Amino acid sequence: MAEDLKELTRTYVDQVWNRGKLELVDELVAPGCRTHDPAAPGGVFAGPEGVKQLVGMYRSAFPDTEFELTDLIEERDKVAARITATGTHKGTLMGIAPTGKRVSIGGIMITQFRDGKQVESWSSYDQLGMLQQLGVVPSMQATPKT
Repeated sequence: MAEDLKELTRTYVDQVWNRGKLELVDELVAPGCRTHDPAAPGGVFAGPEGVKQLVGMYRSAFPDTEFELTDLIEERDKVAARITATGTHKGTLMGIAPTGKRVSIGGIMITQFRDGKQVESWSSYDQLGMLQQLGVVPSMQATPKT
């Protein structure tokens, strides 16, 4: 019987990202998995340990992280998910001191599976919007003429 890839995606997001259960990463992520993420050094986190590093980095900065899956689309061995992530900036993130500000950003995650485990994933999210909400990058709003 084929794995329910949408359910694997829901489990990964709910248990690992929302609840911080890093012990489940080894069950859900293959040893050779490549996780492409804008925050990754060189653009890629490698294997389960890389995923733990990525999740740990964000959950340390945003301990109340909550990911909401809006859409899940399955095609062969891949699932595309549209995600909204919210959280309060309470820890250092990539050298940015805690601001106490609440952020909400949208993103897309595409995950490829083999034998019930993630073997590769690609994430794209509104990093600029996050930095603007944190107040570390100015907003690009038009200035009214006086």
